[in-house]
Amino acid sequence: MRQKARSILVIVFCQVSAMTLWFSASSASATLAKAGQISAQQAGLLTGSVQLGFVAGTLVSAWFCLADRFDPRRLFAGCAITGALLNADLLVTGFNGTTTIALRFLTGAALAGVYPVGMKLAASWAERAMGTLIGLLVGALTLGSAMPHLFSEIAGLGWHTTIVASSICAALSGLAILFAQLGPAHRPSPSFMPGEAWRELGRRSILLANAGYVGHMWELYAMWAWIGTFLGWATEQAKPTTTPSVGLLTFAVIASGAFGSVTAGFLADRLGRTTITITAMTVSGLCAATIGLMPSVGMVALVTVAIVWGISIVADSAQFSAAIAELSPPGLVGSLLTIQTSIGFLLSFFSIQTMPFMIDLLTWRYAFATLAIGPFFGTVAMWRLRREPDAKLIAGGRL
Repeated sequence: MRQKARSILVIVFCQVSAMTLWFSASSASATLAKAGQISAQQAGLLTGSVQLGFVAGTLVSAWFCLADRFDPRRLFAGCAITGALLNADLLVTGFNGTTTIALRFLTGAALAGVYPVGMKLAASWAERAMGTLIGLLVGALTLGSAMPHLFSEIAGLGWHTTIVASSICAALSGLAILFAQLGPAHRPSPSFMPGEAWRELGRRSILLANAGYVGHMWELYAMWAWIGTFLGWATEQAKPTTTPSVGLLTFAVIASGAFGSVTAGFLADRLGRTTITITAMTVSGLCAATIGLMPSVGMVALVTVAIVWGISIVADSAQFSAAIAELSPPGLVGSLLTIQTSIGFLLSFFSIQTMPFMIDLLTWRYAFATLAIGPFFGTVAMWRLRREPDAKLIAGGRL
């Protein structure tokens, strides 16, 4: 039991520390854009290139089943340290140039050996608490993704400091992960067949679980990317007597997802994954559809809906990964989790890029409502998954 607790703590620490490569550099580019040192277009390219690099890396990893053929700790370590070195190169290149975009793309590719591999490591220890454990992992990552908003608000750190800190954190995570033990559920792939994991996608249950995740991801990262800008507009429209800090409010909205992820994981193990994901997507979809109308109601309504959205939009996230881990053949868990994240992040890239057009076309009052399409689609997919014979493999047969 002590070994399990120690390994889980190491995995969570390393996952969050390594993923600062994604969040901190994106925060630094946003800060530079606000200061006029790089264009908004360049900042958008830097953020998008990380996502596309991550998708490219996950595609390669899944095709060659890297997460299942090799010791996941060593794969994680190699990718985290490589990402740290690529990130540190920004200190030389700066943020304004084509070389920087290439570095961010390669950093994203390196993170393909971190995020899904960390979930595989956590799943190997899950036993009967898959949802709780992966929920804890995603909750920690959610808190980590919110931290740059807090740091930029209260610390005003320069981008050099941000890059140095994130590179050190990632390098340390690459060393620390080697001290984690593999859980009893870990199974390496017995043989190497290129594309084997992709062929497994044809199973209806796995297809539906991934469809639910796709609906979730259409909404999540677009909300995270644009909620700060929306809140800036919304607070002006609401005309509060005292103007709240938009940065702190943005941090609170995103960070609240950590509570949602952990709580939903605990409940999903006891009530069922499809029940929790359907509930979470229904709530988050309603928030997406109505939040643009809240400034005319008042600040209390605006903040309440924003926080509820922040909680519910992440609550289902870990449960899609838990479902894939439970539905996958033991020797393909890592690769199928990698494919899932690849598909989800590719879709989120397009939803983020679509938002400016929706804002121009529909205004902020209705732009976020287009994100509700994702939860609706995901809810339908999870309802259909409940009817599948394989549903008995999820959460011990709890629907």
